[in-house]
Amino acid sequence: MEPILTVENLTHTYSAGTPFERSAIRGIDFAVGPGEFVGVIGHTGSGKSTFIQHLNGLLKPTAGRVCFRGQDIWTSPRITHETRFHVGLVFQYPEYQLFEETVYQDVAFGPKNMGLAQEEIDRRVREAAGFVGLREEWLDKSPFELSGGQKRRVAIAGVLAMEPEVLILDEPTAGLDPAGCESILAELRQYHRAKGNTVLLVSHSMEEVACHAGRIVVLDNARIVMDGTPREVFSRAKELEAIGLGVPEITRVAMRLHEAGLAVDPATYTLEALRTQLLSLRGGRGPC
Repeated sequence: MEPILTVENLTHTYSAGTPFERSAIRGIDFAVGPGEFVGVIGHTGSGKSTFIQHLNGLLKPTAGRVCFRGQDIWTSPRITHETRFHVGLVFQYPEYQLFEETVYQDVAFGPKNMGLAQEEIDRRVREAAGFVGLREEWLDKSPFELSGGQKRRVAIAGVLAMEPEVLILDEPTAGLDPAGCESILAELRQYHRAKGNTVLLVSHSMEEVACHAGRIVVLDNARIVMDGTPREVFSRAKELEAIGLGVPEITRVAMRLHEAGLAVDPATYTLEALRTQLLSLRGGRGPC
């Protein structure tokens, strides 16, 4: 299957030619296919945000190129503009970008700019609101009357309503309590299953990417240093720790059990998988 989005030798340098010159990303090659759910992780300053802002044309490469469905997104201003409807980006703390008088108008802003008919706009607004758990009666309210978590949902719904083929989320659970984090991630998984689109989830939480992503990309020092399944990435625990990252707590437990001599896969990264292995060690019996 052909990739939907490809990056070739991507480099971006801030303040080029000045004493403050800094390479945020260097020589990155990356491709993602239709329907993939990819976790993007890395410590602060690794280049994550700069990388994803190239994927829908918010930043122009210093060198290299970004292609959507095989076409360089910087071929012309028209193509760059259209790419931003196909590749949707939800910024960190997106609720700070709300500005319309009602929730409905905020969610409808993107579809209106796409030139869609009112009937289609209405369908998209209500469907996107449903995906993120916004009640019908909230649509006529001012977004500023809502709680922080509800505002976050309004902002995410505004991007979903454009029905992008690629959805990029930069730390969508930042600042939320555990219940709010889990709720939003569950809603995004439901959206992904229903639409079958491509999702890139940028996160600092190993548990988040372990539970939701089928593939993980790790950035360090402006480059991609790992790219594989969760099991492949978390099996390299010592390398992750060396670059300031870690592994999910479940993986840490599995590693210790393995070191203690139990026949447990040290790269296990979900609670259910660890539970299955432990039950098999005691003949499949449940708790005594």
